[in-house]
Amino acid sequence: MTMTQTAAPATVDFAAVKQRQQATWASGDFSVVGARIVFQAELLCETADLQAGWRVLDVATGSGNAALAAARRGCSVVGIDYVPGLLERGRIRAAAEQLPVEFLAADAEDLPFPDASFDAVTSIYGAMFTPEHERAAAELARVCRPGGRIALACWTPAGFIGETFLLFSRYIPPAPGLQPPVRWGEEAYQRRLFGDAVASMTVVPRTAIFRFPSAEENVAFFRTWYGPTLKAFEALDAARRNALSEDLAALARRFDRNHGKGPIAIAADYIETVITRA
Repeated sequence: MTMTQTAAPATVDFAAVKQRQQATWASGDFSVVGARIVFQAELLCETADLQAGWRVLDVATGSGNAALAAARRGCSVVGIDYVPGLLERGRIRAAAEQLPVEFLAADAEDLPFPDASFDAVTSIYGAMFTPEHERAAAELARVCRPGGRIALACWTPAGFIGETFLLFSRYIPPAPGLQPPVRWGEEAYQRRLFGDAVASMTVVPRTAIFRFPSAEENVAFFRTWYGPTLKAFEALDAARRNALSEDLAALARRFDRNHGKGPIAIAADYIETVITRA
């Protein structure tokens, strides 16, 4: 498999980066945020045309949105994540719906499965956050059988989420040498990542809508429940926290498709990608 030759400098301590990321995603409660993006998981499974009886792996499953969506379509599903609390929430959801999903603690960059062991591999706003993009892409491709499908949902750099992470970087500089997660929201970048593992690739632009009574309530929600936002605020002094809060509210208003008339409806662009494995 041909992979992008843009690896980060050797000075990057990927183990330390991953440890910090794991702590970040374990803070707050991403399952509360995940409840706001269930529709996108259902849509991704339909775009990928998952078939009943297929064996499906959902990578960086969180509390299981895409894993459960695949199980609803009659698939045999495994969901992996490195945050135990989120996996437990997924198990509770699966039990409540009587869906046969196996949730396992595992690393998206080191999947504990044999080559070609799944008919489809999904990841919704998940694999894009791995520190080593090339390694994650190689693992997604490795465990997918030839002719199988890799289905991804990734936020775009110029969309609301991409602009949000850019804003965070102005307050807290990211670790040097790492590629931004939203690079996965570029078709050309994904093509380079997956290289000759791709027999065909279809990319569909999508828009998610985050709805809140106001921009300020949107900020408060993510500050409470979304680990990256929570940790960003924790790292700042009071004056900088206030400034960040105001900047985030202004950003939400900029992407409000209601244009300030009534409750806020924030348009967040992402892409769906379906790769047929070579």
